Amino acid sequence: MHDKPIGIFDSGIGGLTVLKEIRNILPREDIVYFGDTARVPYGTKSKETVIKFSLQDADFLSNFDVKMIVVACNTASSLSLDMLKRRYDIPLVGVIEPGARKAASLTRKMKIGVIGTKATVKSGIYEREVKKFNPAINVLSTDCPLFVPLVEEGWLHGKITEAIAKTYLAPVKKFGADVLVLGCTHYPLLKSVIQKALGRGVKLVDSAKETAKEVKAIIEENGMAKRSNENPEYAFYVSDEPALFKKIGEKFLKRPIERIEKAEIELKEKYVHDRSISQFQRST
Repeated sequence: MHDKPIGIFDSGIGGLTVLKEIRNILPREDIVYFGDTARVPYGTKSKETVIKFSLQDADFLSNFDVKMIVVACNTASSLSLDMLKRRYDIPLVGVIEPGARKAASLTRKMKIGVIGTKATVKSGIYEREVKKFNPAINVLSTDCPLFVPLVEEGWLHGKITEAIAKTYLAPVKKFGADVLVLGCTHYPLLKSVIQKALGRGVKLVDSAKETAKEVKAIIEENGMAKRSNENPEYAFYVSDEPALFKKIGEKFLKRPIERIEKAEIELKEKYVHDRSISQFQRST
């Protein structure tokens, strides 16, 4: 268990924000990353589709005998984390709860803004999680559908990106939030643009950092830390466009991505029929 890798999946490149933070605080751990770049974004898909994709992604990572799975996608965390926890007997960590906890601890005006995909915002998951920590906090959530495509294409700066951010964030600014949750793991790559649109008076909560802390805590509490003295290994798999992923990923990580492959993923036989997925949806 100790020397098995950590598995991370996301709809695309955004999960690298989580990988980077995990690498910073757990530098010895091996990591296998899967980005479902052929089907990004997840935020525009139906709940049933997101659950199906998430099962496929987790199944793919399980082929590497990972010791835990990090669902580095807010949409997948909000819609499929409970089902994934039922399916696997290893720790699973999402990105919602850690970010909500941090935001609740930071706000002084009792007003928190959340930006995310349409699916995440529609689920209302952040409002519920924040109010678990403090029911008196007011939460305004707004979706930013163009942010993920901008990141996937490498448009992290410039007048067009700034104009889009200013438009999306206008409701948050009017609301008067003093804390903003970046409710999608793609969004930290746009942090400078988002901060500029809101001003320095608003604190940004990066769920990637908080999730990495959660991963470290689980590993330490369960005695799962890597014992081998060998250098850490990082393996990257994507479902499409490995060259583009490598180009943008290296720019963000500020180091070479040496091992990247295009992967074919499929749903294991026990999940092929959508019946189990539909039954789960009715129970939530």
